[in-house]
Amino acid sequence: MKEPARMRAATTGPEQRPLHVALLGSRGIPCRYGGYETLMEELAARLVERGFRVTVYCRSHFTPKGLKRYRGAELVVLPSLRTKYLDTPIHTLLSCLDARGRDFDAALMVNSANALWLPLLSAAGIRHALHVDGIEKRRAKWGPVGRAVYALSERLACVLPDLLVTDAEVIRRHYLERYATASTAITYGVEPDPPQPARVLEELDLEPRGYFLYVSRFEPENNPHRLVDAYATVHGEIPLMMVGDAPYAGEFIRSFQRRADARVRFPGAIYGEGYRGLLANALAYVQATEVGGTHPALVEAMGYGNCVIVNDTPENREVAGDVALYFRAEAPQTLSQQLEWVRAHPEAARRLGQRAAQRAAQLYSWDAVSHQYAQLFQQLAGRRSPKC
Repeated sequence: MKEPARMRAATTGPEQRPLHVALLGSRGIPCRYGGYETLMEELAARLVERGFRVTVYCRSHFTPKGLKRYRGAELVVLPSLRTKYLDTPIHTLLSCLDARGRDFDAALMVNSANALWLPLLSAAGIRHALHVDGIEKRRAKWGPVGRAVYALSERLACVLPDLLVTDAEVIRRHYLERYATASTAITYGVEPDPPQPARVLEELDLEPRGYFLYVSRFEPENNPHRLVDAYATVHGEIPLMMVGDAPYAGEFIRSFQRRADARVRFPGAIYGEGYRGLLANALAYVQATEVGGTHPALVEAMGYGNCVIVNDTPENREVAGDVALYFRAEAPQTLSQQLEWVRAHPEAARRLGQRAAQRAAQLYSWDAVSHQYAQLFQQLAGRRSPKC
């Protein structure tokens, strides 16, 4: 009987041993933070289904105690330093040192700030790809030192990894035009079937299609403060759910929470089924980010049939195309106008959400994403250099 194509793509060597791949550089899984963690969880599970052996490196302060496996992937839980600037690089350094002692066929590292540690993988004969996301040096949360580190990392990303991965055509062009460096563009995906109305709506006293939704880290370049201010001029009693949080940003968060009106609600960060339930039942979803490539929450919001109100950046327009309502973050009245239009025209907004779902189904699929990564890992493993 012929071996399934999926399994053949994930095996190597005369014994047809499953390819063993490492995913490192994120906070780990289960996903409890952002885009990288979403990628790690969804990719790991699907690679396991394809016959890969997958190891995900996780941070001890983000991982449930005692968890060793999740959705078929093996977890390596390591400590870090919980500070704004050292959490990521210290954990990734420890992950690379640990990876040197394991028999990995290939690795995917995320976050350009981690590029400095790629030579450790190279010295161990582990061929690797680096996923750089957006142009991190533009994020307002970083001071001069942080921006300098990311500017250097952006250059290192062009010379150190065996393969470079970007998650949007806009970012791919940035590396190609600025540094003459080619990359493989692989986006994010969405589940084809949105979840049913969830218990979270009852817990938060919400009606399906009866609230506006924002989901993001509460950081300046994600514009939660501008959304809160814009909502003050919108009529009606529809709640605005501000879902998220951010480490090391307490004073910034308090500054806009203090001036929010009574319709604006802050339930904190919500993950898993609760997050998906909120995302699948909003009247409209607001994507206010300025920096980054493809944002998983925007892709998911579209896939679940939401009307999406989107900050007009090249990256966001690449994802949402002609199925979104656009505003300019630097002009809060444009956001107020779009929110007011949705409030006054819920049926038209619903039809726009249906078009968004069609676009997401055509362009964004986790199965397609995992297939691209499976090919990438196969390519890396086929060129694997001997260990030193």
